[in-house]
Amino acid sequence: MAGDSVRNAAGEDLGKIDEIMIDIPSGRVAYAVLSFGGFLGMGDKLFAVPWSALKVDEDEQCFILNVDKRTIEQAPGFDKNNWPDMSDISWGRQMFSYYRVRPYWEGTEKTLTGGGGL
Repeated sequence: MAGDSVRNAAGEDLGKIDEIMIDIPSGRVAYAVLSFGGFLGMGDKLFAVPWSALKVDEDEQCFILNVDKRTIEQAPGFDKNNWPDMSDISWGRQMFSYYRVRPYWEGTEKTLTGGGGL
């Protein structure tokens, strides 16, 4: 998992999985922390991507995130020394909304309706 690449449906490189964040009370994977940018691990920007927004591509042995590269470049991110409070529901709602997936704490993980691509 950690170190696995993340691409979009067009095959563009969106980064790699840096960490997996577990919601301890529910025992569910909440977020994949995606690193993007930088050079050789230096200067990477980190993004908390809802786990339900990722799909596995077994043939290519990577994860697929259905967004364009610009969406990741403009996503709310953080650096390795300044992580957000991932247990904050308000922050969590913003992340799930940004990637257009239903928060896991609200029931089934279905894509939100409305809107087009990001």
